[in-house]
Amino acid sequence: MNKKTPDTVRDVMSRDCYRVTGQTSITNLAQGLALHRLPGAPVVDASDRLIGFISEQDVMGRVLDSIYHDDEAPLVRELMRQDVLTTTPNKSITDLAQEMLGAKPKIYPVVEQQRLVGIVTRRDILMALLTIRRH
Repeated sequence: MNKKTPDTVRDVMSRDCYRVTGQTSITNLAQGLALHRLPGAPVVDASDRLIGFISEQDVMGRVLDSIYHDDEAPLVRELMRQDVLTTTPNKSITDLAQEMLGAKPKIYPVVEQQRLVGIVTRRDILMALLTIRRH
């Protein structure tokens, strides 16, 4: 069973990825991130168009604050970032690896025709680079 060497993001991205809407509560988001072991999640509208991104770091302080003040945690739309670094399914693995160097996101939403089609993580790209190196 000879697997194809990954060339593009499409070869390594997660298609069935965890995502939330702006109406999702921060508490539900935090539970979802913990369950899926993700450092963040894309935020989509009803048509699955990417409208933002929210990370564990964005959420942690607000959840802690809501515990101290015994109030309701806010909704994702109140904390999400609207300027999101994204990639496309056709981007080369090595090009994206170059872009991921430094203080960049750990997860890139993969977008095609403005719709979220998956996510790719630094770990996905690192594993792909190791596979490419072996071949």
